[in-house]
Parts: sequence; C-alpha cells; structure tokens
Amino acid sequence: MNLGFIGTGKIASSVITGICKSSIKYSKIFISARNKKIAKQLKKKFKKIYIEKDNQKIVNNCNWIFLAITPVVGEKIIKNLKFKSSQTIISFISTITIPQLKKMIKVKSDIVRAIPLPPISLKKGPVPICPPNKKVKDFFNKIGSTVEIKNEKLSINFWAISGMMASYYETLKVISDWLVKKGIKRIDAQKYITTLFLALSEDAVVNSKKELKFLVKESQTPKGLNEQGLKEMSKKGVYKSFINTLNSIHKRLNK
Repeated sequence: MNLGFIGTGKIASSVITGICKSSIKYSKIFISARNKKIAKQLKKKFKKIYIEKDNQKIVNNCNWIFLAITPVVGEKIIKNLKFKSSQTIISFISTITIPQLKKMIKVKSDIVRAIPLPPISLKKGPVPICPPNKKVKDFFNKIGSTVEIKNEKLSINFWAISGMMASYYETLKVISDWLVKKGIKRIDAQKYITTLFLALSEDAVVNSKKELKFLVKESQTPKGLNEQGLKEMSKKGVYKSFINTLNSIHKRLNK
C-alpha cells in the first residue's frame, strides 16, 4: 500500500512520523514539496519517503490520500485533482465538510475526515474520525486512539476542541516564564512545568471514568493553595473565557 500526503505542515509531519515508527505496513509514502524544509527532513529521517512536486503524481501513485492543507489551499487545488473510486481519502482540513469534499473529488471513493494532533508523532492522543470506517479506525489505532463519530455535525465539536492546542501550550509557557522571572533556569522551569502537567494529565486519564469535578474537589484542601488558585481564577472569569472561545471557534466551523 502506498500512502500520499498533499501538504507537509506540522500535522502531516507528525502523522508521517507516527506511521514510520508504527507497525503499519506500507510500501512507500509520497509527500508534496509544499514545505521543502519539512519534506527534506522527513526524507532524511525515514526510508520509503518520496518527495513529489506534482500533487497529481501523488494521487496517481497512492492507495490512500491524506489532505493535509489549509481550507483556502484545499478549495483551490482539490477540484483540479483526478482521484480514483478505489482510493481512500482522509481529510485533515478543518472547515471543508464531507458533502463539499464529495463535490470537489467527483468520484465515489471512501472519504473520511480525521483530527490528528502533533502528539500522534509519539503514537499518542485521540484521533476523531467521521464517518466511521473500519480500515481507517484500525490504521489510526496503530498510532493513536481512534474515536468514531457517526454525525458530522457532532464532529465539529471535536474540531473546536482541537483549536485550543496553542492556548494550552501558551499556558505552559506563561507559567514557565513566571518561574524564570523568579530566578529559575529556563531549562529547569520548562522541565518542571511540562512534567507536572503530564503527570496531572496521566492521573486524569487513569481516573477518567469519574466525573472531572471529583478531581477538582480532591485536589483542594480547605483554605489551601489550590482552593485559592481556583477561586481567584474563577472570579476573574478564566474558565468562562474558555467556553466563550470554544463557542467562537464552533461558530466559525459552522459557517
């Protein structure tokens, strides 16, 4: 099986890295030269990677095609590519729906939307897919944890959540910067903060059958530091701003 990636940004690079480190069986991976730096890095790092300047050649040579481009680029180039009905097409494009993709692609092939995130390079993290597809589910389960969604309208909720990734990293950066200003070396500050939040996340996963409100409650003691932190941030509307931002992203995705 040959895999083809149209687009070589961060997400494509992360998925390709995860594939190359996994047990997925493939013959060749064809990638576009859109981002020359990333494309060359991938070719240098992994065997069976081939860079193509012509997107149509990628489509011609591959059984599975991954659309890893921005919505603006997607609207420009997808309609001009000639796909085959025997191909599986997986779109990482946030704001182009399946009905829109079908019109652009013009042939009756399997079309699936997926939402992988950078940790997939470590073979970690959820990958929502819509509609359910056994082949695609089994594929992503080898590099992450597939979540099948039957209704595309419901899948938009997951796309909205994916828009909070940079905000999460900014939170880590802000707290790390605070430690640095207090005299802690940056390397020590970042190691502490990233491993702390990793441990908290792993604890949350282990306890994910409980409602998260119980973890919030269990992490506080009366008049303790965590109670103070939660009260002050709640009073300042920090958590309401999360909801407002998610609603704003969700609204954009529904246009």
